[in-house]
Amino acid sequence: MDIGKICSRNVITVRELDELTLAAQLMREKHIGYLIVVRPGIDDRTAPVGVITDRDIVVAVVAKETDPRSLKVGEVMTRQPAVVEEGSSVATALQLMRRIGVRRLPVIDRAGMLAGVLSLDDVLDALAGELTDMSASIRHEIRMEDALRP
Repeated sequence: MDIGKICSRNVITVRELDELTLAAQLMREKHIGYLIVVRPGIDDRTAPVGVITDRDIVVAVVAKETDPRSLKVGEVMTRQPAVVEEGSSVATALQLMRRIGVRRLPVIDRAGMLAGVLSLDDVLDALAGELTDMSASIRHEIRMEDALRP
């Protein structure tokens, strides 16, 4: 199973020069804690250049009692985030997530443009579906065996 099939394609993004308060408002409105920071790329597509989380805002701004209205996204974001190509396997993505200690990764296409975002929730949903299919197969096998035996 490759991550292009299970990642979320509906990605909420911001730009480096956006006000930090815009990022926080988007997180609140969309009920998310992770935004991908993008730059314009090819054919109205965008390339990921960073990520910003609700935790980044708390640690870098709120805890330091900095005025969030005075900051841009680019001043708080994590630059050059680890990314994974949409044709990569789930195992590859999980190994990368574990190695760098994150729960989400921007997904890029072969040209390096943003294609989606992969979260551990996406992986768990996919695995749960596969486990359900396996369980159903076993139940069906038992029913078939019962039906064929007198």
